[in-house]
Amino acid sequence: MKKTVLRLACFAIALTLGGCGLTEANTPGTTAEEGTISVTSTAEDCDVSAAEVGSGNLAFRVSNEGDEVTEFYLYASDGLRIVGEIENIGPGLTRDLVVRTPAGEYITACKPGMQGEGIRSAFTVTESGEDLSVQGVDDADIAAAESQYAAYVRDQGQELVDATETFLAAYRAGDDDQARSLYPTARQHWERIETVAESFGDLDPKMDLREADLEPGQEWTGWHRIEKDLWPPASGYEPLDAQEREPIADDLMANTELLNDRLQDQVFTVTDIGNGAKGLLDEVAAGKITGEEDIWSHTDLYDFQANVDGARVAYEGVKPLLDAKDEALSEEIASRFGALQDLLDQYRTDDGGFVFYDTVGEPERKALSDAVNALGEPLSKMTGAIIL
Repeated sequence: MKKTVLRLACFAIALTLGGCGLTEANTPGTTAEEGTISVTSTAEDCDVSAAEVGSGNLAFRVSNEGDEVTEFYLYASDGLRIVGEIENIGPGLTRDLVVRTPAGEYITACKPGMQGEGIRSAFTVTESGEDLSVQGVDDADIAAAESQYAAYVRDQGQELVDATETFLAAYRAGDDDQARSLYPTARQHWERIETVAESFGDLDPKMDLREADLEPGQEWTGWHRIEKDLWPPASGYEPLDAQEREPIADDLMANTELLNDRLQDQVFTVTDIGNGAKGLLDEVAAGKITGEEDIWSHTDLYDFQANVDGARVAYEGVKPLLDAKDEALSEEIASRFGALQDLLDQYRTDDGGFVFYDTVGEPERKALSDAVNALGEPLSKMTGAIIL
């Protein structure tokens, strides 16, 4: 791929598919147009229109020209920490990722079929001298949003450790009724910060991988391995005995504690918070709506609510910034959150939990999906509206 330097002077226009247009700079001898880095994902390729860009606001426009759902990631140089991501890009669809990126070495990756490490390429961000501050808003509001969200993440990390320890104690003891009652509520702390947890690429597959996503020869550990053992299928499965449960429980506990340790030092930018909010809605659309997330326990609505909780907290933290930049968009997002919550509340049980998702009919699932999409569309504009 030819290396080019991408200037972002007309970034705001490009996001609306106006003046600057899309880049088509993969051919030797051409250069990337200003504004947007185009990414074309197929079954075999991940073509990125520029391999070297200047620091500042970066916009990736990802088009899926393959036959499977794909994802796009921008990783740090270690290939593990996720700087930005877009999930659940269906065939024929195009999605935007906006990231605020300082100079450094990065890695781009497309994941056709949402499997494996993806098709990866080196990506360099050079020092452009561009001011990375957010214009038009009070610096104190920015600092408050970023510090408050970091505190929220740290709190959820510790809550996850405590709740997981209690859950695993019941599981180890063979108190399956108690473990089943604790499973969905303990997981909610994970789901509220799922996009942050997923940024640690080494931990997420160990902790939250579904059986359907296993690759040949891959060891299955984590929440969903235990879920299947607590809600075993009627045939073809041999429940684990106490001795077999022990290493699985130990592994989940150790990884949960490691995750919490890492979260304590995390810092977040406004871009991280805004993209994380949209990412949590993508998680709902990709797994919770379909019932694929908790296929054995059917406790998907707990995860659904937790993803919405996390997205709402992120939005409310940056709301003063968005109000100053685009009050109408802020009001629309708030309204959409309210409408989605009203729908979710219809499935509450008397104890404050949720009904099992396999009791929710297809028309009702469609209504939930429509509400998620209605919120996801304005939420996807939030980051760009704030930082531009």
